[in-house]
This record gives sequence, structure tokens and C-alpha cells, in this order.
Amino acid sequence: MKQWKKRGFVLSLAGIIAAASLSGCSTPSVDNDEVLATVGDAEISYGVANFYARMVQSRYEDYYTSLMGSTPSEFWEQEFLGQIYEESVKGELIENLENMYLLRQHAEEYDVALTEEEQKAIQKAAADFEEENDLAAKELASGYAKYIEEYLTIATIQDKMETAMKEGVDEDVSDDEAAQKSMKYVFFSYTKGEDDSSSEEESEGGSKEMSDDEKEELKEKAEKFAEDLKDSKDKDIDAAAEKADLDVETVTFDSETKLPDTDLIEAADKLKENEVTDAIETDSGLYVGVVTSLLDREATDAKKESIIEDRKDEQYNSLIEEWKGEIEITVDQELWQSIDFAGHGISDKGNQKEEEDLAEGSSQSDASQKTEDTKTEETSEE
Repeated sequence: MKQWKKRGFVLSLAGIIAAASLSGCSTPSVDNDEVLATVGDAEISYGVANFYARMVQSRYEDYYTSLMGSTPSEFWEQEFLGQIYEESVKGELIENLENMYLLRQHAEEYDVALTEEEQKAIQKAAADFEEENDLAAKELASGYAKYIEEYLTIATIQDKMETAMKEGVDEDVSDDEAAQKSMKYVFFSYTKGEDDSSSEEESEGGSKEMSDDEKEELKEKAEKFAEDLKDSKDKDIDAAAEKADLDVETVTFDSETKLPDTDLIEAADKLKENEVTDAIETDSGLYVGVVTSLLDREATDAKKESIIEDRKDEQYNSLIEEWKGEIEITVDQELWQSIDFAGHGISDKGNQKEEEDLAEGSSQSDASQKTEDTKTEETSEE
């Protein structure tokens, strides 16, 4: 097993680099200065690519393996959208690296450069990282100052460039363009014992799909609920749902909203304020909704912000694609594939020191408590 100590740090624009504990067989001997990819005239070394990849690998494994209860190898070898997950993630990583080097080549056009403070922070972070980790760990992740500094430099420049390149977009968004309606709805589930289940087969929790006769009975119940609500004066779905022992959910939407159900959204989108939908049947049950507002202010303002961000992203991405079209990008696929995630699992030791301190403190507390309990027992016996 190879290990390196946790050394977390924050750069104002470069983000956080966290060291981790590494386990697995030794990696093939590779020259860290070997060229893994080229972006125009710029060369990406194996050392920089490997360090970046291992840091991302560490974050993925620390979160997802504990969440999913899988080993690192199992996690990376699972299939995701028709592709092995390791391949999917690494495809994004190499593209990110290409973009970082591409953006550095255009940094002067946006007056982007590192400050002296940022340069010193990068140098210190790299030196601290190299000093505190053993040789085996550094070899596995190319954890040497030269490559760490290079990665943090291009990452910081990328962050600054993204901000600069997104400036100047049209931030005027009308209410009509961003309008979000709101609706309250109830759901009559075809799954017994699980109000919001969409399963059509018996589940592990004991709930199961209704019979055809039960579904027909529930359908009649939902249709009556909808008709009674339409005929009511106030269209108070909360009161009606409470009487029918149903839960009321709230959603803001526009014509492109997909959840909770596209047919429900389509029906509600045609209604005026305080109008009620029919009982909308789906494979998993029936919905009944009432439109509560044709312009939900809070949701509409949030949508405006989202539209502006989309415009910024589009401007940023279009510039990157334009610049990529002007140069040649090459990748040594064999060398890139040698950076193997499944065969070299990493678990983030981010909170190891804190956990050890807490455990030690807890042990000391327990020991003290036991001592006090013993003294109390001795006193009682006397």
C-alpha cells in the first residue's frame, strides 16, 4: 500500500487540491516529462496529466465509493451510458486539460495573468505537498512541485479566463421569456403501499402493483376528486387532499418542464389561474393539479438568472470551439490509457487527522469516564 498525507489548501481562483491515501500495484515506469498531448505549440506532460487525473480520481472515489458501498475498482468498471465509467470520466479530464492549455494561449487577449500572491501560494502549496508525501505516493501521482505548480497555474488561469470570457452577454431577460407558473397537485399511485412509486413490479419494500380492477377503481376515485375540485368555489386542493388522505406537492413549471410528468405539465400549461386539470393517467398512477399562479415571481426571477448563465456558457464554449478550430490537438492515447484508475484505487484521507484527533479525544473521554465510574463504585462499596 502506498500512502500520502492529507494536505488541503485553497487558492482564491485555482480551487482546492487534496492529497489522499493511495493503494494498488506499482504503476509502470513512465518519464513524467514525456509528452502526453499537444495543444497547438503547447505540450502537456505526463506528469501534469497524471497529477490532475489522480486528484480528480481521489475526489470521485472518496465520495462515491462510500456512498455506493463499492470498491474503487468496482466503481470505475461499472457501465455508464454504454461506456465504462473510467473511460467516461477520463474523456472529460483530457478535454479539460486541452482547454486549460488553450485558454493560457489566449490569456493576454483578456489581460489575464497570475498575481504575485497567487504565484507564491502555488509555489508554497506544491512545496508543502511534495515535502509531506513519501516517494512511493509521489511516484504514483507525479506529485512533484514541477507538475503541481504547472497544473495549479493553468487551473487558475482557466478560472480567470472563464470569468473574463463570459462578460458582455445580454443580461436583459423579460418576464415573458422566463415566465414560470406554479401548480399544486396530488398523485394517485398504482403501487399499493407507496404513494409516489412508479414501479410496475413488486418492490423490495413490500409494495406491489395494483390489479386491473383496483386501478379502475382508483381511476374513478381520481376522476371524482378532479370533478369535485373543479366544481368547488375556492379550488382548495389542500383541503380536498386532506379529506382524501392525499399528499399535496408543489411545482413551478413552463412548457419545457419534464417533472413530475410531461402529460400533467402539458395539461396544466393550457389552463388559467385557479383552474383544475382532469385526472391525468400515467403508467404509474394518476395526477390531478390546480394552477395556482401564471407568474411565480421567485421562480421566474430564478429562471432569468438561469437564462443569463446559459448565455454566458454559450459564449464561453463557442469561443473555445472557435479557438480549437484554429490549431491542431493531438493525444498519445496509449500513454493516456496507462493512467489506470480501476487498478490503482485512491481513498481521500481528507479528514483523517481530524478523525484521529476526535477518536483520540473520545477515547480519552471514555477512559476518564470509566475512571470516574470506578471511583464512584469504590466509594459506594465503602
